Amino acid sequence: MANILVVDDERAILIMVKKILEADGHHVTGIRGSEEIAGLKLCAYDLIILDVMMPETDGYTLCRKIRPLTDCPILFLTAKTEEDSLVHGLETGADDYISKPFGKMELRARVRAHLRREYREHAVRLSFAGCYFNLSAKQLVVGEETAPLTKSEYLICEYLACNAGQVCSREQIYEKVFGYDGEGSDATIAMHIKNIRSKLESLGYSPVKTVWGIGYKWEEKQ
Repeated sequence: MANILVVDDERAILIMVKKILEADGHHVTGIRGSEEIAGLKLCAYDLIILDVMMPETDGYTLCRKIRPLTDCPILFLTAKTEEDSLVHGLETGADDYISKPFGKMELRARVRAHLRREYREHAVRLSFAGCYFNLSAKQLVVGEETAPLTKSEYLICEYLACNAGQVCSREQIYEKVFGYDGEGSDATIAMHIKNIRSKLESLGYSPVKTVWGIGYKWEEKQ
C-alpha cells in the first residue's frame, strides 16, 4: 500500500483517480489546488500526481515549488502532447506523464511501475498517512519530526506497523523484539507501549491501539 497525493482542479478526475487507486489498496488524498497543498507534509507521500492545466498555479509551477520538499515520484496528468511541453514538464522535476484521456489500466500500470522502482531504490522506507519508517536508520518520522524513541521502542513500533491492522499479543511482540531468550517478561511490553504512546501523542499521532485482553495493533484514524 502506498500513500498517494492527487492534485487536480476537476472534481470528477479526482474522484475517478481516487477510486481506481484505492481499489489497489492505496491511501489516496485528493486536493483541488495549490492552496490546499500548503498544509500537507509532502515527505509522507510515496507518489504525487499533478494536473498540468490548473487555474492560479499550474502543474509545472507547483512541481517546481514542491520538488525540493520531497523525493518521491511526481507524475503529470496532461492533455498536452507536444514534445516541448513534455520536456518542460520533466525539467521542472517530474518523473513521468500520463496523457488525457487515459484508461484505468494505464493509470494503474504507470503508478505500479513507479512505486516498484521507488521500492527498489528506497526499500528502507515504510510509509503511512501520518508517518514513515526509515528502516535503514531505524527512525520513525511523524510529519517532519523524528520521534525520540529508544531502540526497543522503535522495534516495537516497526513490528506493529509491519503488521498494521493485525492484533499482536504481548508475547508475540516480546519474542520478536527481544527473542525467545530475552530476559524479562511480556509486562515489559506494556511499559514500552506506554512510553511510545506518550512520545507519539506529543507529536499529535496515536496509531497504537489496545485490544483489551489480547494485545495491541497499529491503526491510524480513518
